[in-house]
Amino acid sequence: MSDTRGAAVPAFASTTGQVLSRSAARSPNRLALTFAGRSWTYAELDRAAGRVAAALLARGLAPGDRVAAFGHNSDAYVLLYLGCAKAGLVHVPVNFNARRDELIYLLTQSEPRIAFVDHSLAEHVDAVGGHLGGLSLGPLHDGAGDDDVLARATDPAGTVHEEDGVRDTDLVQLLYTSGTTSQAKGAMLTHRSLVHEYVSAVVAFELSDRDTPLHSLPLYHSAQLQCFLMPALAVGATNHLLPAPDLDEVFDRVPRDGIDSLFLPPTVWVGVANHPRFGEADLSGLRKAFYGASIMPVPVLQRLQRRLPDVRFFHRFGQSEIGPLATVLRPEEHAARPGSIGRSVLSVQTRVVDRIKDVINTGGVLVASREVEDALYGHDAVAEVAVVGLPHERWIEAIAAVVVPAREVEADELPKNASGKLLKRELRAALGGSASAVGSTGGVVGE
Repeated sequence: MSDTRGAAVPAFASTTGQVLSRSAARSPNRLALTFAGRSWTYAELDRAAGRVAAALLARGLAPGDRVAAFGHNSDAYVLLYLGCAKAGLVHVPVNFNARRDELIYLLTQSEPRIAFVDHSLAEHVDAVGGHLGGLSLGPLHDGAGDDDVLARATDPAGTVHEEDGVRDTDLVQLLYTSGTTSQAKGAMLTHRSLVHEYVSAVVAFELSDRDTPLHSLPLYHSAQLQCFLMPALAVGATNHLLPAPDLDEVFDRVPRDGIDSLFLPPTVWVGVANHPRFGEADLSGLRKAFYGASIMPVPVLQRLQRRLPDVRFFHRFGQSEIGPLATVLRPEEHAARPGSIGRSVLSVQTRVVDRIKDVINTGGVLVASREVEDALYGHDAVAEVAVVGLPHERWIEAIAAVVVPAREVEADELPKNASGKLLKRELRAALGGSASAVGSTGGVVGE
């Protein structure tokens, strides 16, 4: 067998598109995905992805071309990714919070042939249209025509593309890093790297076709799409998708839809633990809880475990550049090492190359920000806290804590990106980058 470029395609090659097709072959009538009142069986989802692939190729796109996606969570967003995979195209997820210069950078540096845009975000693309060259635009789902991704996916008369010639070494996604420490970089992910990662996630997270997960974190981010949704589709689980992690909606959906597993970043789990409904909500169906993307405060974790004693907690750590799952702290390992990132997953080998930590050098004493944060989280009046070091003329650095009180709010919330990571660089900037700001800013505890 060979592809359209004449290169041999190994019979054993496994691609992202085939992951879905195999689940559809095993369980065609099993419920695969729900979103906004729409539901898809595995057979329907697989056919819909094939229709999207055919529509993309009919636009004149060729294997290897990049396709940008600028939108919120939706079934159309999932289908665009799967359609790109089946057509041999490269999916480029774009942070839906990107505006002006950042948006221009993401929509030009990635060199896409076309960008599919949510109707609600179109104005931001229009505002920078003059900087995007000849980039073609298309709608993800606007309900006002037959040219958007969702309409193509649901057209019963549409051609269904059968995947052919896609190699597992081909790129399937250009995944931009979150940019918390520097400008976002495009990580080049192949079908092979992601399929290996899906297998690692299935093993580490104990996934099976009996699972019923709720997915609410942004799909443009590596964790929700590549660590949870795609591995769950690989095993034939029933998946429910939300536009965003609205906690009231989460509390309602867990008992209503029989949700048994949930991934949230620690910053959102903090919100769960402090939510007025947390003590009374019916969460008895939960079996597994996942967290990652940043550090989980140990006091918050312990509060969650006391309220949910039968739930197995997993901590995942990874990087967009590597697949993106690297290590997992399993439930039975939490008692001994609750602050650990865990052990390497099946397809990953790790080693320590430098012991860089989030530490503050105050008077020659190295203080771990995490330890100060955990101590403050132990106080009932603290809802959220972030500890940073600020320059100090005598002590080198002063320890500063920005606190969101549990009852009366002095700061609306701590700055985070859409994946829930705390942006400590923004806190330092807001404090003027100097210890002189400590004591004059509401919610800040000084030296």
